[in-house]
Amino acid sequence: MSYKQTHGVPALFSFFIPGLGQLVKGQVSKALGVWAALLISAFMSIIGIGVLMGMVVWVAQIYDAYNAESITPP
Repeated sequence: MSYKQTHGVPALFSFFIPGLGQLVKGQVSKALGVWAALLISAFMSIIGIGVLMGMVVWVAQIYDAYNAESITPP
């Protein structure tokens, strides 16, 4: 596998639509994980902790979209 490092565009995509930056970089499993974590935090917001958990997941996935290397086909 070859890796290409991109930064700003995937992070910007993830800012507006969580997980989209990971999809742009070819990291489908990470995007699915982000969506699952946000879905769980939405259900947990009923007891109050989900709001904080959702914000943490949102910030972490933007950071990951900015720093992680993208996978490009050979």
